Amino acid sequence: MILNYYGLVSGIQTERNIDGPSDKFLQKLEEQTGYAFNQVSLDEICQQDLPIIYIKSGGAEENFLKFYKKLKSPILLLTNEYHNSFAAALEILAFLKSQGIKGEILNGDIPYIYSRIMIYKKINETNNAIKGARLGVIGKPSEWLIASQVNYTKIKSKTGIELVDLEVSELIEETKSCHKIDIEKRNQLLQSGFSEKEVSECLKVYGALRDIAKKYNLSGLTVRCFDLLATLKTTSCVALSFLNDDGIVSGCEGDIPSLISMFILNKLTGEKVFMANPSGINVKDNSIILAHCTIPISMCSNFSLDTHFESGIGIGIKGEIPVGAGTIFKLSNTLDEYFVSSMDIKENLNDKNSCRTQIMAVLDEDVKYFLKAPLGNHHLVIEGDHTEIIDSFFNQK
Repeated sequence: MILNYYGLVSGIQTERNIDGPSDKFLQKLEEQTGYAFNQVSLDEICQQDLPIIYIKSGGAEENFLKFYKKLKSPILLLTNEYHNSFAAALEILAFLKSQGIKGEILNGDIPYIYSRIMIYKKINETNNAIKGARLGVIGKPSEWLIASQVNYTKIKSKTGIELVDLEVSELIEETKSCHKIDIEKRNQLLQSGFSEKEVSECLKVYGALRDIAKKYNLSGLTVRCFDLLATLKTTSCVALSFLNDDGIVSGCEGDIPSLISMFILNKLTGEKVFMANPSGINVKDNSIILAHCTIPISMCSNFSLDTHFESGIGIGIKGEIPVGAGTIFKLSNTLDEYFVSSMDIKENLNDKNSCRTQIMAVLDEDVKYFLKAPLGNHHLVIEGDHTEIIDSFFNQK
């Protein structure tokens, strides 16, 4: 793999004076990262989505002023320990901040420098992946999501994501068609002991949603799922689980901010996402209980089936998430605010008075956030600690 950069020195320095230490530093970078660092022209670096400017010496600030407006943001300032490289980068980054331009200095040990470059590369890939993506909204958000309304135009302007409105009636009509269902998925459900009739009904919803996603070229969707209880006498819990495992990011209750954040988290971290209701907190031990009736089965170490909690209709999924490191996230309906915390998933619970999949986790951030400044109900859970890349992504603009 190749990483392009543009080398910058001061007007009073010569390449000959600084090339030795600079080359030695780049050689160490290449040896320890496995990447080839390739110097390109100024015109080429200005075309890069992720411009890396290698500040080789102090006094480079004046030369930087000649072209910085042509660079895309964020600007990465690679530095070493020689010739006042770091000192110059400090002045340059302070200037960029004063101009409202995002940037970061890459300095420290090589593993740290490498990790930051990789995070920015993944952010760039995610931006490209979500730009132009189409996400389906099947039915309007449920009435209780009063803090989750969004402005479609602003969403597209900020993210490049296009929201596509569809009617629940189209989904209901589509369930009447014949859909080919993977036999392994069917058997996976039948082995749970649920009736074949119930399994068949929820798989009709899965097949219908999968084909609607294909028809409208959707990368993800959210469903006003409670409408299906009265009309189809079943739920979308299994359908959404299977769709997520198929790579079609899918959420419940027509919750658009949750769908957008599920989609971004999936592209950013590669992890499947559990969309859950916070069911209670314990301020004393900084813990939270999270629960919902659907979860991507691939996230589960084990799972069983039960009815949908609120209605007792259809099939809900009682999944067990591996204990250990996790991340909880919530994005506001304007996409301007977010909450993120690493957490330790302690156990899977079995409370009959809550949604079927239930976990208890201890957060690193203060759980009083939920009492004093919540951004809404549904919060998202992924396995592993991804707080650094999430913070970097949502602070990039």
